[in-house]
Amino acid sequence: MPADSGLPSNEAALFAGADAIAREIPDGALVALPPDYSLPAMEVVRALVRRKARRLKLLGVPVLGLCADLLIGAGCVAEVETSAVSLGEAGLAPRFTEAAERGEIAVRDATCPMVHGALQAAEKGVPFMALRGVLGSDLVRHRPDWKVIQNPLAEGEDPIIVAPALSPDVALFHARWADRAGNVWVGRRRELATIAHAARRCFVTFEALREGDMLEDELLAPGVVSSVYVTGVAQARRGAWPLGVADEYPIDDTHLALYAKAARSRAGFERYLEEFVLSGARCA
Repeated sequence: MPADSGLPSNEAALFAGADAIAREIPDGALVALPPDYSLPAMEVVRALVRRKARRLKLLGVPVLGLCADLLIGAGCVAEVETSAVSLGEAGLAPRFTEAAERGEIAVRDATCPMVHGALQAAEKGVPFMALRGVLGSDLVRHRPDWKVIQNPLAEGEDPIIVAPALSPDVALFHARWADRAGNVWVGRRRELATIAHAARRCFVTFEALREGDMLEDELLAPGVVSSVYVTGVAQARRGAWPLGVADEYPIDDTHLALYAKAARSRAGFERYLEEFVLSGARCA
């Protein structure tokens, strides 16, 4: 249950912490996650591992990174749909790579425009989004849910591809600020607004509580996701660590390299989990 926050009942709920949010994400849910450079809610990801979440389906918006690799390695994931899974400069995502090669998870290949287009269709309340870039690729054969149709507005032959609207069960991300109305500030990370609008429920951790209503601030409002689209928030200081938050703390490249090396083997990954996830220890 959310903590008593003093917020109006029609606003986003304020939860006691990341563990409380993790309990709200059911097994088997389709969870939309941002890439490592765009404010993933790492503290909730660790909480999902601790609560032994199972059969999650992860949607990369548009790619996945450390959050997905942790969840996959911990046995929390049944399926991923994404354009890529990578640890960036730290290299391949080792737990994803092994799970995919062994057939332990289903992988639905996508592209960045198709993911964004499908979410934007749900955001706008239309059944599909038309795109062109995937035409002629092998992806079309492997994605029967993507349909090639004739452009109804063209006089001559003009094939286009349509992606069905995609409404994740849960959007999950981190933010620099939330206010007492439950609005969250994501700055220029507009993909976070898209998944909040498209998802059935949206949970956000935040660094600091900001007084006042950010939607009434002319400078902040353009970067705000309204509480209308936010189910619940929880404060989690350094909640994106070891990834970064602009103007708060940088990506911890040393820790990412440590993880990438440890996770190359199952034993190393288990040691990492014990030290940095299950025990709650931090290197931040």
